[in-house]
Amino acid sequence: MRIGAHVRDDDPLAAAAERGAEVVQFFLSDPQGWKTPKPHPQAEQLRDSDVEVFIHAPYVINVASLNNRIRIPSRKAVAQQATAAAAVGATGLIVHGGHVTKDDAPAEGVSNWRKLFERQAADGGFGVPILIENTAGGANAMARRFDALARLWDAVGEFGAGFCLDTCHAHAAGEELLNIVDRVKAITGRIDLVHLNDSRDEFGSSRDRHANIGAGNIDPDLLVAVCASAGAPVVVETPDEGQADDIAFLRGKVA
Repeated sequence: MRIGAHVRDDDPLAAAAERGAEVVQFFLSDPQGWKTPKPHPQAEQLRDSDVEVFIHAPYVINVASLNNRIRIPSRKAVAQQATAAAAVGATGLIVHGGHVTKDDAPAEGVSNWRKLFERQAADGGFGVPILIENTAGGANAMARRFDALARLWDAVGEFGAGFCLDTCHAHAAGEELLNIVDRVKAITGRIDLVHLNDSRDEFGSSRDRHANIGAGNIDPDLLVAVCASAGAPVVVETPDEGQADDIAFLRGKVA
């Protein structure tokens, strides 16, 4: 099992070495902006490294949105991010499931996700697999509660969409972590990456605030169980100062 962390984007390989990480995740552009990613200065080193790479898409992307000013640039950004992720040898691009507004039908958001994959398939597909991540809040979110996730997967699963399971998001969404891997795989058939995060807030809070393992409201044994059973690379997105300890803790428990 490969375990690592979300790290700074300027020197991800040095950050991996500092943490004892076998996997890194980072942004290729401003996570709150729409700018096209620039070539990464360590692209060749990253491709040649033994460290596995994942890229996280900007938070502003919302493929599900019915607002043309959000959905259209979101589709463009996913394609651009996937191309840039391929250039650094990434295994996948993580994209949040997104949401529609309270006045919109969630089924239309699901349809927009399907259109993203249909259109890109007609152009030869994405540069790397797209890993849809479950989210913490929002009544009309595409991937918050697992009944909604099932509807989304019925629409996009045939296109090879991957799945990223975030433990803090699931906890905040009100999804129990006990046996969560089995429940997810019953829907998606796969887990491609785990974001292994404790939560600063209580179960069902809808609040996405990560904590280092043992410093939040999730039983560390449950986090270890998810890590051990998922059969996927693990990335901690916890506060920087505790990431090395988080990685060492998990490695010691699942070795």
